[in-house]
Amino acid sequence: MADTALSSSVLVLNRQYMAVHVVDVRRAFALLIRELAEVIHIEDGQYGNYDFDSWREISELKSEFKEPHQDWIQSVNFEIQVPRVLRLLYYDRVPKQRVRLNRRNLFARDGNRCQYCGDYFPTSELSIDHVVPSCRGGETTWENVVCACVKCNVRKGGRTPQQAGMKLYRKPVRPRRSPLLAIKLGNPKYASWKTFLDAAYWSVDLK
Repeated sequence: MADTALSSSVLVLNRQYMAVHVVDVRRAFALLIRELAEVIHIEDGQYGNYDFDSWREISELKSEFKEPHQDWIQSVNFEIQVPRVLRLLYYDRVPKQRVRLNRRNLFARDGNRCQYCGDYFPTSELSIDHVVPSCRGGETTWENVVCACVKCNVRKGGRTPQQAGMKLYRKPVRPRRSPLLAIKLGNPKYASWKTFLDAAYWSVDLK
């Protein structure tokens, strides 16, 4: 249970309540204990702001009425609920509005599905394919790279899909928000994040 709690994520907002980052639980509690951040807890449509001590007190009151999708950590002397959202107290910067193109985000965008045969594969069995090959002037952009299984990548070779007689499962596009973040939002325990993300194009990176 503790391992599950420690592997969960926490959304971090700047002082203006704009999402800027996603951190692990250890980093989140370090920010709280050092008084660099506060917990933002939404309950019945109301915002609550808590420092570490007050969040600990609230957790003690709620510990007998735990709900599904909550995570809890047991220390030597007390049990505390893992917060879902933190607000930095001294950080005003606005997040960049571009999603970083890297292997992890690309595979998340395509859902680990080969964009030629349409089958799902583990990450270790996928490669990155340039729709218009680099040798033909194709650039490394969201609109020109897809994940492909090794078999399809070899079959396509240095040709375009048309030349290889292959069809794309889906046209590659630049994602509006971090694909990994979108996966997180599909998990009910991160439902509170939507309050700060739904109307935005955040490219918040997962750590």
